[in-house]
Amino acid sequence: MSSIKEVARLAGVSVGTVSNVLNRPELVAPDTLRRVREAIERLGYVRNGSARQLRAGRSRTIGLVALDLANPFVIDVLRGVEGVAQGADLTVMVFTSSKDAGREAGLLETFEEQRPLGVLITPVNDRGEEERLRRLVARGIPVVRFDSSAGYSQGCAVAVDDVLGGRLAGRHLRERGHHRIAYAGGPFTVRQVRERHDGLASVLGPGDALTVIPLPDLTVATGRLAGQEIAGLPAAERPTAVFCANDLVAIGVLQEMTQRGLRVPEDLAIIGYDDIDFAAAAAVPLSSIRQPREQLGHTAAQLLLEEANEPAGHEHRLVVFQPDLIVRTSTASPSRVER
Repeated sequence: MSSIKEVARLAGVSVGTVSNVLNRPELVAPDTLRRVREAIERLGYVRNGSARQLRAGRSRTIGLVALDLANPFVIDVLRGVEGVAQGADLTVMVFTSSKDAGREAGLLETFEEQRPLGVLITPVNDRGEEERLRRLVARGIPVVRFDSSAGYSQGCAVAVDDVLGGRLAGRHLRERGHHRIAYAGGPFTVRQVRERHDGLASVLGPGDALTVIPLPDLTVATGRLAGQEIAGLPAAERPTAVFCANDLVAIGVLQEMTQRGLRVPEDLAIIGYDDIDFAAAAAVPLSSIRQPREQLGHTAAQLLLEEANEPAGHEHRLVVFQPDLIVRTSTASPSRVER
């Protein structure tokens, strides 16, 4: 690996001039600029970013911990985070806890050692890692929870009102004439899964039946399992509609219904959550509860930078966005509903 001293020697300039070329090229004469850049190219010199950060006493990275990187929802949130990070000349390091509390604890311990500029996290358990998050803050590393509405005295949080999202789905299905409704989602240790269920349950009346199908995860594969369970119920007990905790589960249910020759929405209406791109592009376009995904990530990153740049004057805030109901073919007026 070549050094800045070798670049200076080859170009016939001082180390300070090479530093100016790298950091303040507008201060360097054109001929000198050309010679230094030719030397950098010839030697294959790459500056040591870690050493630069140590000299500055400040990291230029943000750590992000998501529950599941396989969910397109997280990718859209990350797009919002990266938009802010690029504007501030920061790098985002992305990790997944895989909904594993032990793995999450290990990642937070690594952050304590590596000292990033700040940490964005969707906790596995809203209160399970509070002490470790406090330790990060005590070391001068701000923490912002995204997609999490739990109260946290030492950090900001950005979330979507998932109870309202469940209510929107439930009201929509009841307005379509459905009174036997299933909820497919899990695990229920995940706050979003619980709150979406609670919102749905809160709008059902005395004559409505709710079938809960607990799932180990929110994937297309577990959605197919939910579809199998629904299709296997006796016709008199079978739900006429299902609210899925996310769009991946809804796509899995749709696939299973199609394979079994059951019609959507005539035999089963389906509504998902998140409104990822695949929802509108499905064989039967899926109704969904839309979250402002990029805005969620953008706001979380902005709050993090505000605290990192002015910790003394920063006031912690909880920002809650409202979801929207997007109606498509999968919940169109059915020909078979319980009367």
